[in-house]
Amino acid sequence: MILIKNGCIKTITSEEIKNGCILIGDDGKIAAIGTDISIPKEADVIDAQGRLVTPGCIEAHCHIGIGEPLIGWAGHDYNETSDPITPHLRAIDGINPLSSEFRSAVEGGVTTLCITPGSANVIGGSVVIVKAIGKRIDDMIVKDPAAIKCAFGENPKNYFGQMQKKAPITRMAIAALLREILYKAKIYAEDKAANRSVKFDMKLEALLPVIHREIPLKVHAHRADDIFTAIRIAKEFNIKLTLDHCTEGHLIADELAKEGYPVLVGPSFGSRPKAELEHKTFITPAALHKAGCEVSIITDSDVTPAQNLPMFAGMAAKAGLPIDAAWRSITINPAKALGIDNRLGSLEVGKDADIVIWTSDPLTEIGGKAFIALIDGKLVNC
Repeated sequence: MILIKNGCIKTITSEEIKNGCILIGDDGKIAAIGTDISIPKEADVIDAQGRLVTPGCIEAHCHIGIGEPLIGWAGHDYNETSDPITPHLRAIDGINPLSSEFRSAVEGGVTTLCITPGSANVIGGSVVIVKAIGKRIDDMIVKDPAAIKCAFGENPKNYFGQMQKKAPITRMAIAALLREILYKAKIYAEDKAANRSVKFDMKLEALLPVIHREIPLKVHAHRADDIFTAIRIAKEFNIKLTLDHCTEGHLIADELAKEGYPVLVGPSFGSRPKAELEHKTFITPAALHKAGCEVSIITDSDVTPAQNLPMFAGMAAKAGLPIDAAWRSITINPAKALGIDNRLGSLEVGKDADIVIWTSDPLTEIGGKAFIALIDGKLVNC
């Protein structure tokens, strides 16, 4: 057992606890939290010395370990550009858990990662959620599959239309290809449910959890019109959806609030190398939050480094997002969007002991990073 004492505990979902304690059981779960916890004789004690203590941050959209920029082509495993429709591919089969990016993420207080295939394909494959430390990806899994990745806009148009001179060349073709495969998957599901004879199809099998509303489509969409196209198709097929990047979300915040889909914003930092990033700004999370959306902030690592996730939340706060909402945008909100809030995203009894003790508040002070991090109740060297 481990006891963290003398911490300024930000639980995220309830009141902040000054000079608080957290007891972690041998099962890697939070056993108790409060100001008056008896210390078991066998417990190892960590004195937080008044530092900020929070749940580990959750990166809800990244490509860590599946695309390794430092080794170039040899590490480029997130886009299978032989076919624009590849739902049967699994991110888990392309991830290198020994990539240095995992360790860097933990140093920035990020303990859970949602890793997706890239955005070259209309459908790129299944998404996996993992803890940020481990030697074998199979032992790091929180949820698999967590979603099916799909993409709208310039990326599929560029990889296939411009580079390969084949569909999709236009936004209309992206939508048509997506509708076609979803329609086939819907009929396939109906035939299986009715015990009609069907020929096994690996692509359609991979889409059954989407058709059955067990997992969402995780949609790469920057421009407002692409966001609305994704929503239109989701309604046509009665499927779940998360709206990832949502770069022009502030321009349509009232509409997105009415629709109620999770919005995952970012990366808002950096240049605008594509036309569809023209309206990129850090005011997007604040505008969406004010309209009533549940906002998560993402880094899209390796587009921007995952360890900067708390800093980006701080920049969103500076642009108008309330500080409590900024903390929620990198903890409980992504946990809810990913369907893992029963285990992660806040400090509550029974949840995974993924905990960060900070050198300073990373949302308000430049340079704040993990002083001590625990994942599943185990200390991680930062």
